[in-house]
Amino acid sequence: MKNIIFAMALLVFASLPAKAQLEVDITSGKLEALPIAVSKFYPENAGFSNYARDIPAIVAQNLQSSGLFNPLNPQSFIQSPDSIEADDPRFGEWRAINAQALVSGSVTKAEDGRTRVEFRLWDVFSQQQLTGMAYMTNEQNWRRIAHIISDAIYQRITGEEGYFDTRIVYISESGSATNRTKRLAIMDQDGKNHRYLTPAGELVLTPRFSPTAQEITYMSYKGGRPRVYLYNIDSGRQELLGNFPGLSFAPRFSPSGNSVVMSMSQNGNSDVYELDLRNRKSKRLTNHSAIDTAPSYAPNGKRIVFESDRGGSQQLYVMNNSGGDVRRITFGKGNYANPVWSPRGDLIAFTKMSGGQFYIGVIKPDGSGERLITKSFHVEGPSWSPNGRVLTYFKESRTNGGKGRKSNLYTIDLTGYNERLLRTPAGGSDPAWSPINP
Repeated sequence: MKNIIFAMALLVFASLPAKAQLEVDITSGKLEALPIAVSKFYPENAGFSNYARDIPAIVAQNLQSSGLFNPLNPQSFIQSPDSIEADDPRFGEWRAINAQALVSGSVTKAEDGRTRVEFRLWDVFSQQQLTGMAYMTNEQNWRRIAHIISDAIYQRITGEEGYFDTRIVYISESGSATNRTKRLAIMDQDGKNHRYLTPAGELVLTPRFSPTAQEITYMSYKGGRPRVYLYNIDSGRQELLGNFPGLSFAPRFSPSGNSVVMSMSQNGNSDVYELDLRNRKSKRLTNHSAIDTAPSYAPNGKRIVFESDRGGSQQLYVMNNSGGDVRRITFGKGNYANPVWSPRGDLIAFTKMSGGQFYIGVIKPDGSGERLITKSFHVEGPSWSPNGRVLTYFKESRTNGGKGRKSNLYTIDLTGYNERLLRTPAGGSDPAWSPINP
């Protein structure tokens, strides 16, 4: 990320072995959130007071948003931050307020003039430190440091990688149903640092991140014809991805980032193509009279899932990355669309339309284990968090007595619990979650 330069160093802290007493099993469905105390950090001087207050506040918000942690009210804390810094935690006082874990830290000035942010995670009952790290950074990057600390805590307690140091790109929607403005927008996963990437007069759809999180591929009606573009987040440079004779849409990067898979329509027929970004040569992967679209790579790049109506209705199919060995994987009632492979490789998320309802669901790549997670009169466009445990999507709600509609972004845990509204300045659709920020 441009202008985000910092160094990280593991502190030589004692910590519990990998199989610590304090753990959260996040695969068991709905569970009781872990009570955790996130103390204000100790500031070396008054100039660091805001960071010492705001960094742990963001950490607490992140952990709470996961649904796995219950940050306790700071007004209940007995021990002060300077006392923790000087004497370590008095664990009896933290047990008295039912805390099972404690986060403490400090903000000081390093010898080279940079800001040093240090945190420690404690197991209150075993009275041992689980982990501790220090980060050397410029002061303006404090919010990102809070996300990185949140990821470290999440990973230490759950055993899974965190997803807080990430961004979401989406389509910002405003205006009436007959005069809709759609712009490419980007923000941190918690909705902060929001900015628009494209002007209001340029209709855009289906943005997707590159594996490096530095580029976005998307479809734009710039010039009056739907075509696929690349957008460099740092430079703001837009580039037409091939000047094909037909229409190009539904792009998605390969795991290597060296190619983009997309749909191209010529003479009324849509097929899946792969475009090599190094030499700009395209390769046709499907050749069928049906509509083949919305391709998505497996994380190892060896297979591709896509939607097609070649069987008489909109269903999901899997093929190898050269276009061979095509297999249908959905056979349930209704239509299936918007497939996207999990970063873990174990599941494929999709949109399902059945019985007048829309659903977000997941299915195994072999077609087994279909599970519907959420539903609405219109819910669509799932995208995975980089750890494969949370989904973001958009949902439309009726307004003005059913005459109007408003689209908003949501997140939900893979288990189907903890659905949360992701607040944006205007309406939102087509979200895509980035990898962990570089």
